[in-house]
Amino acid sequence: MRFFGGRRGHQAGRDDSGDQGRKDAPDEHAWDEAGGTSGTPLDDAALHASVESLLLRELGGTMISDIEHDKIPTPLHRARVLEWIADAGYSYFIDAEGDVGGLWHGRLFYFLLFGSHHEILQVRGQWNRDITIERLEEILEFCNEWNADRIWPKAYTRVRDNGMVHVFTEVTVDLEHGVNDDQLDQLLQCGLSTGSMFFDALDEFYPDPARSAP
Repeated sequence: MRFFGGRRGHQAGRDDSGDQGRKDAPDEHAWDEAGGTSGTPLDDAALHASVESLLLRELGGTMISDIEHDKIPTPLHRARVLEWIADAGYSYFIDAEGDVGGLWHGRLFYFLLFGSHHEILQVRGQWNRDITIERLEEILEFCNEWNADRIWPKAYTRVRDNGMVHVFTEVTVDLEHGVNDDQLDQLLQCGLSTGSMFFDALDEFYPDPARSAP
């Protein structure tokens, strides 16, 4: 959930020498009830309260202090993912690279964190079967049709050195601005459930001969 906004390369109203170029440029003073400035500088806490009050008056909403603590987005980290897995009663492992994974309905899923601050969450699934290179074109068509019709998960293939094709799913979300517990639960469940739905459809498309009577 990334939000984009422009950044000013230099402070508006100043010329190249650093002198104030506009006499009417606002300074950091308190906003009065009429929307002007009172002339008295505010400390951080008072400025925060003043801005919040202005936004609530103009836009309506709930005071931040009134929001339940567990509803406030907080930074993502691996411990929160492990806590979610444990609370759900799932079994998991941590591999040599520190990645968290486990088996769901016989398929391997990983919970991966990317980004400089581990703010990008990815739930990646791998089909428990592989396909010969001769079927690559038809499996690519299957994945493309799925991706065209559905938002989640992204489905794709990788060809291994031995010529076998592996099929993967991904649900990836940028959580730069944090995530609360309910949101994290929905995202992790989404990665597992939609990935399993895709693999179920793939099983129907390619029936496992070992599941049929000879």
